Amino acid sequence: MRGKMSNSTTTSRRFFSVGQTKNGNWSFIDPEGKPFVSLGVNHIDDSDLRYPHNVEVWDAKYGSRQNWERAVVQDLTSLNFNTIGWTCQYISGGWGEALDWFGDPVDLGHSYPWPDQDLLEANMPYVVQIRVQEIEDWNGHPAYRDVYSEDFAKYADWIARRMTSDHKNSTNLIGYFLVDIPGWIPHAAGRFWPGFEGLSKAEHDEKLFDVAKTYYKIITEAIRRYDPNHLILGDRYNGNKGIPEVVLQAMVDHVDVLSVQYFTGKSAEEYETMISDLRGWHEITGKPVLIADIGNWVPTEMNPHRTSDMSTHDERGQDYAYGLSRIMSEPWIIGWHWCGFIENLGRGWGMKDPQDNFYTAMTDKMAKANAEANAAIAKR
Repeated sequence: MRGKMSNSTTTSRRFFSVGQTKNGNWSFIDPEGKPFVSLGVNHIDDSDLRYPHNVEVWDAKYGSRQNWERAVVQDLTSLNFNTIGWTCQYISGGWGEALDWFGDPVDLGHSYPWPDQDLLEANMPYVVQIRVQEIEDWNGHPAYRDVYSEDFAKYADWIARRMTSDHKNSTNLIGYFLVDIPGWIPHAAGRFWPGFEGLSKAEHDEKLFDVAKTYYKIITEAIRRYDPNHLILGDRYNGNKGIPEVVLQAMVDHVDVLSVQYFTGKSAEEYETMISDLRGWHEITGKPVLIADIGNWVPTEMNPHRTSDMSTHDERGQDYAYGLSRIMSEPWIIGWHWCGFIENLGRGWGMKDPQDNFYTAMTDKMAKANAEANAAIAKR
């Protein structure tokens, strides 16, 4: 397996890289040089256990964030997950029609990520986000800052210097994400990059390519200035909304992995639509794909409004197992990160209930599916 590293160096296997076999199969490569599929959990936030309805669980079981984080790692490994995903949790804001990114704008509050030292002390593979622009599709007040300005270059340098300083020597860091579901298609809030008013489609695409190219060049050069060792996982694109081809073309020379959030129903046809979309974007970029956020949900006692094409946690587990098996059959997909750990009042779903108990009808199937995925990656 030939390694492809963020800084194009292959002198050391101390850090995660991505690699491709002679027959074209992709995977992450761990610091020991072994194929690695990133099976992560997103939105792991301690405040989900500090509501009035469950703070006594926190006090009785943990009593401190450090104790809770140690238990989180044990929980993840017991289910054969191997990565701490993006830890910010959706904690406020009405969703409206689920996953309708073209309707009325939403404004979803998110918690803070895990502190740097906590990630380092977890002793488990993890990812870090570098939020260089505040342009998320879930952000009701996006700020599209001029990527050509000196101020943007200075900010990119600062945030890269700040966010890499504690992690640049970590062998457990897989890599750096940029913005979560950035609005590269004009935002539902009516905002977009400056200077796009009145352009034809051809002019729009030409200008968008240059904006994206400048954006990726400035932030990735800043990251590699301070940390040449780790992968750049790029923006966590909103696959359900779509990704402009010119943006993908602009990122190719600057990012190591194509990271995409994509939520789908349980039917085989819906999974094939997702795979088809991901394959098309993979072929445009030539990059391996990490499904950066995917999940499912059912109505619960606390969140009866979270309806879907499933009604039981057993169905959720079946869907998880089918979906993971399906994506592992694609040699260019190198991981997926699952949406939701503890059910809260914002997101409204998780793999644990509000009292910190696993939904075992779901998680027993997740553990088995993860074990099979970890075994399958070794055969690539």
